[in-house]
Parts: sequence; C-alpha cells; structure tokens
Amino acid sequence: MPKLLSRTRTRTDYLAFLLSREWPVLVSALGVVLGVVTLLPSALGLALSVIALALGTITLIRDVRLLRARWSAYDFSTIAAPFPCEELPPPLAYPDAHYLHIPNRGTVMLSAEMDKALQGRRFTVEIDEEPYRLPARLRATAPHVLPLQSRGRLVFNGNVLGMHGEPLPATGTGPGAVRLHRARFFDGQCSNEVCSLRITETATGVEHDLRRHELVDSSGRVRPLSASTLADLVGVSTIAVTTDGFLLATVQSARNSASPLLLAPAGSGTLEPKDAEDRTDLTEIVRAAMERELLEETGLRPEELLTTHVLGFGRWMERGAKPEFFGLTLLSVDSERVRGRKPVGAERLYTSAQVLVELDLAALGAQLGAGADLLTAPGLPPRLRDDGSVPLVLGVRAAALWAAENGTAAG
Repeated sequence: MPKLLSRTRTRTDYLAFLLSREWPVLVSALGVVLGVVTLLPSALGLALSVIALALGTITLIRDVRLLRARWSAYDFSTIAAPFPCEELPPPLAYPDAHYLHIPNRGTVMLSAEMDKALQGRRFTVEIDEEPYRLPARLRATAPHVLPLQSRGRLVFNGNVLGMHGEPLPATGTGPGAVRLHRARFFDGQCSNEVCSLRITETATGVEHDLRRHELVDSSGRVRPLSASTLADLVGVSTIAVTTDGFLLATVQSARNSASPLLLAPAGSGTLEPKDAEDRTDLTEIVRAAMERELLEETGLRPEELLTTHVLGFGRWMERGAKPEFFGLTLLSVDSERVRGRKPVGAERLYTSAQVLVELDLAALGAQLGAGADLLTAPGLPPRLRDDGSVPLVLGVRAAALWAAENGTAAG
C-alpha cells in the first residue's frame, strides 16, 4: 500500500504541474462536458446546448492542436561530454576554487578555503519571503522537460529550499549571511537539471546549451549562487561510519532522479523547510537535514547517531551547478548492529540495498594531503572508486581530509 500511494502521489504531482501550465485545454474540455450534460428537452434549450457543444468542441480541437504543436517545438538530447571546465572558470569570489571530475559521474567545483569557513565560521540564514518562480524562458520548456526528467522514476513535487548565497570566507568577526528561498522539487527539475540537455528548436534547427546561457556571467565565468536565476535546490549528504571503521552506504534504485544504481551516502537528499524551523544557523540547518535523511534511509535510531560534522561545500556542475554540502556522521554502534537495517516508509522505493565498506579515513586523508589523486589513492576502497556516486566520493574526500587533520575519525 505505501508503494501504491507513493506512485499515485508522483502522478498527481506531475499532472498538477502540467495542468497549471496548460489550463486553457482543461477549460475547453470542461466546456464540452458541460455542453453534453446540459442538453435540455425543450427545442430552444436543445438548440442552444448543441451550439455550445459545437463551439466547445471546435475550441478544444484547436487548443489540442496548439498544445501538440508546442510540445513538438523542441527536441532534447543528453549532453554526454564532461562540463567544459577550461572554458568556464569558477567565480572570482570563490577563493582558490577548482574542479574535480569523476569520470562518468560528474564534476564538482570545490574550494578548500570555503570548506574551512564552513567548518569554523557561523553563517546566519535569511529565508526570502517570496518563493522561487521559474523565469519565463524556463517556464516555456517546463512542460517538455518534466516528462523527460520523470520518465521511469518516482519524483514528488515536495517543498524544498534553494540557496542564493555561499559560505565565503570573510574578514572581521561578524557572522556571514546566506540567503535561502522556498521552492518545489519540480522547480529544480525544470531549471538546474535542464543544463544536462541540449535543446533544439525543431522549426529552425537552432541549438541551445543552457549551461552557457544560465550558468555564465558577462565575464565568461560561472555565476555565484547569489547571481543565479535557477532554483539551486540544496543537496545534503553525510557518510555514516561505525565504531569499528565501516562506511554505511546505500545502493540507489533505478527510480532515483540522481545517481540511479550507484552507491550513495547513507544520508542524502534535499534541504526542506522543516529543517530550518526554529534555526537560523546554516551549519545547524544542514546538519539537521543530513541526520533526517540518514534516519529515513537507514532505519538507524536517533540515539545511535553520535555526532555529525558539516565539512564541505561544492557545486555539482552537470546538474546546473547546484549547491551540495558534505558531512560525516559518527555512529555509536558497530557494523554488526547496523547490518540488515531497512529504510523507513517511502525511502524503500529509492534504496535497493545497504552496503558496509571498511574504510580508514585518516589513512586516506594522509594520502590526499601528500598529493595523491583521489580516485587512485590506495586508501580509497575499489567499491567506492568504481560505484560511488558524486555525493559519496566527495563526502568521503571531505571526511578523510578532516580525519587526517584531526588525527582520528572517531573523535
């Protein structure tokens, strides 16, 4: 029953999103129905009803033809090439930012200085009063894009939070501030996620690569989040480590909208408004989201979570440069206690299995600190190197560097 209800909700969200943008067709269809049901027995009433029915039918046929023409106005193809890092450098405001590419999985923009600021500085959060709205140029393609993004997957149009600011290092002692905004999940599907597609106008053959239109400023650099017009939904991921040094990961099911069939962090998802309730500190909000996702996806209990460290920040370039936070959760139980746990509720639709991988974070961190490449470092287990999703590999990297600096992954 929970799976049936979840599938029903995804279809309802999808149809509601499309109908809100194609309502004239619905109105025409309603006119035809009313024309049929209001046929009166009198001659005059019958004549008027027939006329109304005929006009409604003609209008409906016209609207359906216009709708089909609009829906066939674009062709879409996936951009298989990696993000063009050499052509589109990071924002000037990001100190010593660089790109890290994981073959066949994605590219992330990182900054060690921003990670240090996130770990050691307090950033207050301001939530915009007005919710996010898709720009007109993206609303035009939304009805075409959403069927592609949701085909074969279960996606809910839930309430989430986007980000239009960044945890930048700053001088002085005052706290920094980061803007968040309320959005819906489909806003991200129809803005950031469109950057993975090449759009071709069928009538003219003109091609559009939205990465070069939506992600780049007038200087040719990637826009900071503060200047972005996309939804920029906030991704949060935390890796969970047991007391005996095992990493708890999950295998994403084919229904996931991101990283299907790959290994993912045990706690991974999107920032939600409830995570920010009664909280004004960015780190506290992100930590609450990480732990919420971890409990939902693993079946762990709150008392089994020892502590969660928010360690890193990046932007996932193939997904419209959306913001991502990486963390480490230390558990108070060993691997035998968590083996065989099941996700909670609807999360069972997205997780096909759980995996325990032995991992020495401090040793991996020492190798990275000595200049080793992440994907060839001896301390990175082959399973993570071969099957790890972008959030998992980047989360392990952030946790390893932190563990090496602090001398242990259990303190």
